[in-house]
Amino acid sequence: MKKTVYLARPVPSEVKAYLEEHCHCIEWQGEGRLTSSDLFNLLSTADGLLTSGTLINAELLDHAPKLKVISNISVGYNNFDIDEMRKRGIVGTNTPGVLDDTVADLIVGLMLATARRISELDLLVKQGLWKKGMNEEMFGLDVHHRTLGIIGMGRIGEAVAKRAKFGFDMDVLYSNRSRNVEAENKLGARYCAMDELLKQSDYIVIMTPLTKETEKLIGQAQFALMKPTAIFINASRGQTVDESALVEALQAGTIRAAGLDVFEVEPIELDNPLLKLPNVVLMPHVGSATTATRNDMAMLAAENLVAGLSGQVPPNVVSELRA
Repeated sequence: MKKTVYLARPVPSEVKAYLEEHCHCIEWQGEGRLTSSDLFNLLSTADGLLTSGTLINAELLDHAPKLKVISNISVGYNNFDIDEMRKRGIVGTNTPGVLDDTVADLIVGLMLATARRISELDLLVKQGLWKKGMNEEMFGLDVHHRTLGIIGMGRIGEAVAKRAKFGFDMDVLYSNRSRNVEAENKLGARYCAMDELLKQSDYIVIMTPLTKETEKLIGQAQFALMKPTAIFINASRGQTVDESALVEALQAGTIRAAGLDVFEVEPIELDNPLLKLPNVVLMPHVGSATTATRNDMAMLAAENLVAGLSGQVPPNVVSELRA
């Protein structure tokens, strides 16, 4: 008998066909916004859940007594209450690897956009403010042959470092929980303490997962260590940075600029002061958002789900939930 899975978000047709081959799929069929009670009702018979950010907590799990596998269509899994899932023997999976190059492309794009003031100058031209003889007003900063500091040298960090080293002849520093010898050997990356990285880097990219240890990892003290010409890039999670401290650093000239794909509150609130700063490039959390990559992520999540419900160990069980 096929296991029942709840699809909390639409998936590509080929992914849906794969899931239906192995499982009985249920989806929200009602009109209007899905309520908590609607969700709990759908999950009451579900053996598996395919999602991209549903908050998994004790209340939800109390209403899902049959649930055995939760598959995130995301590399992040800060929506999981790991303790509750472990207590109930529920497997959680994510989708690392398939999005690395796509996210790295966006990070490099943010570096270039902030350094060369692309958004700011695009608006200047479109508003008819480009005047003959404008010189220093439009100057930016070089990316090539500068120093890049990466906080969190995982797969995506390595992909960024590769582009920086071989595409822009940059020196690469990194700070990590443990040394990444492969990145050192292949990319010439140099391991150092985070304070040293912050002081020396021209571009600083944070790519750590969101955990209790990394929440507001970058704050006022860390921005104070950066060069006044430093450019800060965040494509990890908004909560890894003290956003008010970032705003203060940008307004005061403590750092030069920032490129952000993630925020403390998403979607970003309309009164957020970041929206009024010319030295910030903002993106709506689209690091992995290309059609090909999102399709690959959905298929990997589906494969994780089917494997788990078939009694196998899924290929991408999150580390905290491994047996």
